[in-house]
Amino acid sequence: MHQLKVGLDKHLLGLKGLSKTEILGILNRASYWENYPTKVTNYLSGHFVANMFFENSTRTRFSFEMAEKRLSTEVLNFSAAVSSVQKGESIYDTVKTLESMGIDAGVIRIKPIGVLQELAPKIKIPLINAGDGNNEHPTQALLDIYTMRKHFGYIEGLHVSIIGDILHSRVARSNLWGLLAMGAKVSFCAPRNMQAPELAEFAPYVSIEEAIKADVVMMLRVQLERHDQGMIKSAEQYRELFGLTEKRERNLKDHAIIMHPAPVNRNVEIDDSLIEHPRSKIFSQISNGVPIRMAVIERALT
Repeated sequence: MHQLKVGLDKHLLGLKGLSKTEILGILNRASYWENYPTKVTNYLSGHFVANMFFENSTRTRFSFEMAEKRLSTEVLNFSAAVSSVQKGESIYDTVKTLESMGIDAGVIRIKPIGVLQELAPKIKIPLINAGDGNNEHPTQALLDIYTMRKHFGYIEGLHVSIIGDILHSRVARSNLWGLLAMGAKVSFCAPRNMQAPELAEFAPYVSIEEAIKADVVMMLRVQLERHDQGMIKSAEQYRELFGLTEKRERNLKDHAIIMHPAPVNRNVEIDDSLIEHPRSKIFSQISNGVPIRMAVIERALT
């Protein structure tokens, strides 16, 4: 097999195939950074990290940038909208160009699936997947698992329901692989035309009534533009059939928590009043993204 020029353990392309030990290592290191006494450490001073976003993102890019700056790395932000990729330069050429200039790691968000896996063996620097198409979003799942572990104290044996557009969701896939590796049970709930049938062998599709019996109820953002494609009739109907309404919240287990990767469509996948409900971990998830990404960048660079 062709050997990577960078150790396999330096890239983070996805959670599929990552062991429980590797995931625990990242979670434990994130806990170290979360509790670090100062906001900025010189730990990775002198390293250059490029955030290469070939697809729009605000939250994920800012979270990575915050993590990088807390570790004192030099940050280069690269947006495809203003880049030569628009002029026909390939993604490989762009990454290779930045590598040639001396960056030490690349954080990449990209629409096409499989490109990162093709790039990794050809590039001499570690790559971190910040979301590729509907394939994976590993740091999102890691921060989700971190949030669950922080709340419950464990992951093994937890029942997690993921509700929404599974078909188009990289968050659902990364959470599935990461949670299964950690010994949790996963269920999916989705409209029939938003199910990914190939994932059913790993997590059963259940009704919304069944899904809300879990320990963790994770709602996914529904893309309202899917109206135009006829995948959902209306936002109101989606809320009625698959949304976490106040009425459904009353049927959750006493200890259950509510999660959402954000941004949230208020009163579509989740009622407005539940976003900052005592059960909700939505803003905790966003906070936890920074130490998780610090741990992932540290893993790539040390």
